[in-house]
Amino acid sequence: MPRSHRARAAVVSVALAAGALVLAGCGSEQADGAGTAQDAEGGLTVLAGFYPLEFVAARVGGDRASVSSLTPPGVEAHDLELAPRDVAGIGDADLVVYLEGFQPAVDEAVSQEAPDSSFEVGAVADLDVEAGEHSHEGTDEAHAEDEHADQANGDEHADQANGDDDAHEGTDSHFWLDPTKLAAVTESTADRLAELDPEGEEEFRDHAADLVAELVALDEEMTMGLSTCETRTMVVSHEAYGYLAARYDIEQVGISGLTPDDEPSAAQMAELVAFVRDNDIRTVYYETLVSPEVAETIAAEAGVETAVLDPIEGLTDDSQGTDYLEMMRANLANLQAGQPCP
Repeated sequence: MPRSHRARAAVVSVALAAGALVLAGCGSEQADGAGTAQDAEGGLTVLAGFYPLEFVAARVGGDRASVSSLTPPGVEAHDLELAPRDVAGIGDADLVVYLEGFQPAVDEAVSQEAPDSSFEVGAVADLDVEAGEHSHEGTDEAHAEDEHADQANGDEHADQANGDDDAHEGTDSHFWLDPTKLAAVTESTADRLAELDPEGEEEFRDHAADLVAELVALDEEMTMGLSTCETRTMVVSHEAYGYLAARYDIEQVGISGLTPDDEPSAAQMAELVAFVRDNDIRTVYYETLVSPEVAETIAAEAGVETAVLDPIEGLTDDSQGTDYLEMMRANLANLQAGQPCP
């Protein structure tokens, strides 16, 4: 390369390096400035265990809180594993909103890093639906036989069937599928945020009141929309819909129990196919974050349709809506078509 070209290249390299340093410096100043401004304005850092809790905290916190979820989009909430930076973030957050027993990794991190800066929503939500309480009894015999076989073989799934991975000693944790229970959590979230930021109390309570009104309206829509269903039993991918079933007088038959990774045995599959055929079931429901293969197999064998019924544990690009309210209304529409509810 001629000397003039080498000199010119050197000048360009120096200029680019200097520009990169300037940009890096600006980025650092912006990040530090944003944090300082947020602190000066009383902004709170809030971490939520999974999407429905994030949705509530973000709606209630508004501009006075920076809210994020510990569960990334597309990750099954039950299976969440935390990186060291996530655990550190739990320790640094002003408030961690979580549901004890639903995500063991979050439970452990909260107990170690944030015992005094956390809000466990289970007591407020009043978890009063036991696993299988609103499930049809038609498949109990096969489930019982398989559970005994699992216990005899020492199968780890026997522990999961007893609710160790998903519930408070066998209690269904998916309370947010009853909008009235999520409304109770909304009001208590406003209380907790107001304790941390008293200047924002009026704003938090106004936001909470607005969301509660939307949740009450949603509940009324679902009550009306599901009141005329011709079939009041729904076959679902796993028994995550106990609160929806209890609130709207529907029974659920789960392909698996509370833990979505459990797979039915051949005997259970055969009984489920027979149950669908014998009970005028029109639709088998599957969910977005779990493989639909088993649900599709049962539906194909029984000659019925499949549709999505989202437990709304997370929000992804495949979700039928952009927030909790839209996804619940999508669930309503799918149930009205699948049950059907004229």
